[in-house]
Amino acid sequence: MSQSPADMPMRFNQSSGGGWHPKDPAVVAGWIAWLRAEAATRNLAEAPPIAALRTLVTSVPYLNAQAEAMFADALKRCPTTPLGQPSVIDFNEFLLLLNVIMQMAPEAYQTYPALEPAGLIGFPINALLNWPMATEFGYTFFSDTMVNERFRAILIYWSRFLTSAASTYVLTETPRKVSPTTIALPWLGAQAQSEMVAVAQQALGDGPNPTPASFAQIFNCDPSQPSYGFGSWDEFFTRTFKAGVRPISAPSDDSVIVNACESAPLQVVTNAQAHDQFWLKGQPYSLADMMANDPFAPQFTGGTVYQAFLSALSFHRWHSPVSGTLVRSFVAPGSYYLENLYQGFVNPAGADPSAPNQSQPFLSSVATRAVMFIQADNPKIGLMCVVAIGMAEVSSCEVTVKPGQHINKGDQIGMFHFGGSTHCLVFRPGVNLNFDFYGQQPNINATNMRVNTRIAVVS
Repeated sequence: MSQSPADMPMRFNQSSGGGWHPKDPAVVAGWIAWLRAEAATRNLAEAPPIAALRTLVTSVPYLNAQAEAMFADALKRCPTTPLGQPSVIDFNEFLLLLNVIMQMAPEAYQTYPALEPAGLIGFPINALLNWPMATEFGYTFFSDTMVNERFRAILIYWSRFLTSAASTYVLTETPRKVSPTTIALPWLGAQAQSEMVAVAQQALGDGPNPTPASFAQIFNCDPSQPSYGFGSWDEFFTRTFKAGVRPISAPSDDSVIVNACESAPLQVVTNAQAHDQFWLKGQPYSLADMMANDPFAPQFTGGTVYQAFLSALSFHRWHSPVSGTLVRSFVAPGSYYLENLYQGFVNPAGADPSAPNQSQPFLSSVATRAVMFIQADNPKIGLMCVVAIGMAEVSSCEVTVKPGQHINKGDQIGMFHFGGSTHCLVFRPGVNLNFDFYGQQPNINATNMRVNTRIAVVS
């Protein structure tokens, strides 16, 4: 018996860096073909910040040369699928497709009719740039300060749509075919809800799993209201857990450090240096760059960095890993579509097919990031730092606490808007940390650990 798109089970694989892009390049190629058709049908006037980017690039010869070269090089190098190449033709077409994205919100996808997971285009702009940014021309182009300033304006412009009621269409839309092999599903449909529940229930942590069995029991929402009471895509994306779903491990024990985000462990690095060549293949941490040369940065030289990444279908708010006082916080501007050069086509093993995934340590020093210094109540921890790092479309890292404010372990301290990301916890040298990742090793394919659950004990 055949199944209609509405009846199909949605399945999601958390591997490949949290599932922000489909693993199969044919899915991306099909989506780009659909986006081309949408651009031709809608015939939208060019958004002002996109026009400003066009003017900048066409008026600066070296930027124009890099822009054209990165797309030409990507077309030669990127894989070919039955649906074409998952790369746009040139910079002009990129701007045309980017203009359509300004009136879109991220959707969930599934292959059709094979009933296999396709993932989602959680980073739609990144999907257009995935292969161009892996070229050496793209590395130079996306390193440019003027280019990043224009992209910042574009992302701010897009955020107006993502925070508007118009963006809720992806929450309740009728399942539809995007390409001959892919369908889009509503986020609040039964299939997507069941997958978000599964991702929440699979998260590891301390003690019994407190995660209920339904979306409405896990997250604060009202199923009796249109779009469950979510007024925009961003409200849905930044949804909160119901009380008790993510309990705080050992709330009165200041030796226990808890997970700051619902996230999967990527790596732990000791003896991190104040200055290092963070763009190299090994991607060592460069603390001064990570902390934007803040006066506190030298205190962390020789210390420990723990990094973890967030899942596409999970929770995107940050909670304090310790009890203490917020001493200082700021958002450091940075790049949006820059990846480690050695995770691009320079790599003999081939370019990272999901651009930001393998570049997360590198991005801790170059991407837009919120830096929060917390003086822990436990003197064995002392001053520590939470760095929330925006990747690709994440143009808003919002800190929700004020300097001088005392924070209890597990209290919210901020959130990511619109897209996925990664974060670091940084400790000074001499802090003796015993990490527990619940039977797994930190790596790009690790499983989420629950926010507020114990991840380390200081002794």
